[in-house]
Amino acid sequence: MSIEIKIRKNEPIDRALRRMKKKLERENIIKGVRASVTTKSPANAAVAKTRCRPSTCMLRRRHEG
Repeated sequence: MSIEIKIRKNEPIDRALRRMKKKLERENIIKGVRASVTTKSPANAAVAKTRCRPSTCMLRRRHEG
């Protein structure tokens, strides 16, 4: 899906960017991208690491150093 914004004659860039942002919001593209991007906090990463299978953890520790 591609979105095109044509800059009108003598139109400032700021206004064109605002039009593009509104168009993205109308099509829920920004919301979808934000929902797909997940960030992990250090606490969540530690919990996930301890929940992994014991054999996998053992192999990771063996190869880390």
